Amino acid sequence: MNTKPELEFAQNRLNDFIENNIHEYANKRNFDFGPENRSNISYLSPFISHRLLFEYDIAKKVLSKFPYLKVEKFIQEIFWRTYWKGWLELRPDVWNDYKLSLNDLDKDDRYHEAIEGRTNIDCFNDWVNELKNENYLHNHARMWFASIWIFTLGLPWQLGAQFFLEYLYDGDAASNTLSWKWVAGLQTKGKHYIARPDNIQKFTYGRYNNIKLKTSMPPLTDQKDYFIKDQNFHNFEKKYDSLIVFDTDLYLDEEMTSKYSKIYLIENRNDTRVIKLSNNVSIFKANLLKNVSSQSEKISIMTSDTLENLFKNKQNFDVIYPFVGENLDYLRILEATHNLTLNILFRKEDAFCWEFSNKGYFNFKKNIPKIISKFLV
Repeated sequence: MNTKPELEFAQNRLNDFIENNIHEYANKRNFDFGPENRSNISYLSPFISHRLLFEYDIAKKVLSKFPYLKVEKFIQEIFWRTYWKGWLELRPDVWNDYKLSLNDLDKDDRYHEAIEGRTNIDCFNDWVNELKNENYLHNHARMWFASIWIFTLGLPWQLGAQFFLEYLYDGDAASNTLSWKWVAGLQTKGKHYIARPDNIQKFTYGRYNNIKLKTSMPPLTDQKDYFIKDQNFHNFEKKYDSLIVFDTDLYLDEEMTSKYSKIYLIENRNDTRVIKLSNNVSIFKANLLKNVSSQSEKISIMTSDTLENLFKNKQNFDVIYPFVGENLDYLRILEATHNLTLNILFRKEDAFCWEFSNKGYFNFKKNIPKIISKFLV
């Protein structure tokens, strides 16, 4: 199998983290030492979010070397993204309402000051620049950033979530949207996250002092409740000879690849997106597709232009489910526009995990041993 730089970097980073840093993860993970030092975290989320690295394989590899109780916190963090995805899959209207809300929001001078890093809050300005230049923020910094955006700067959470999706390599509809709602107090009603100057000072190792923030703001409120929709995530059987894959799930092992005569990787560019991606993120996604296409001659990359020709001659496809978000929205447009017949394939691991996403993360977390015993042992 050929490897390109992104895949090789991700695999090396994973191996190095497991060998040298995972034993300190639980104690040091909340510290943000800045972009020059990420040794206390795995820094794998850009690759996990696209499934260039398969999170279940990562967990299995870690658990083959360490007992669960030694790496419990890392395994739990791996599954946060799985939980968020499952929660949104059960309540897809949250994503639809979020997209619609963007149409009603004005980007005023305060917004432009914020996204250009021209506020009077030095740490926030630094995070803006880090986000734009590195396309990554430490998870703790993301929480501080969102809290400052909402409660100190008084900006709409939806625009902050959009800003993250534009610039984060690991941005995805579920974890991004729901995390911003959680900080605001809308995900868990009445429970919000307020960034505190002393907390920022402590967990940035004293890099930021004398931070002026609003620390007594009430949570945001709305009148919308989202109820679980009856969903069927249990179709696992191949039906057609060609497979469609999006960048939200690029995991193609030899067994999957061998089943199909042709595999089409869909490059969902900005001309088909509601939320436009920054140039760096667009390039990153394109490079990941090149990584995967190099694995086999039967794999090819398709854009909106080349898809037109493909669908003139072929209408029946299997599709690896791309999750609620921009890619699923685009898939539904393609399906309707070209009268496609699609067989949507789910992962058995996802279908099982999402059964525990109907409530809060605590309920999911207590079921992680069941997930491990079913798939990872």
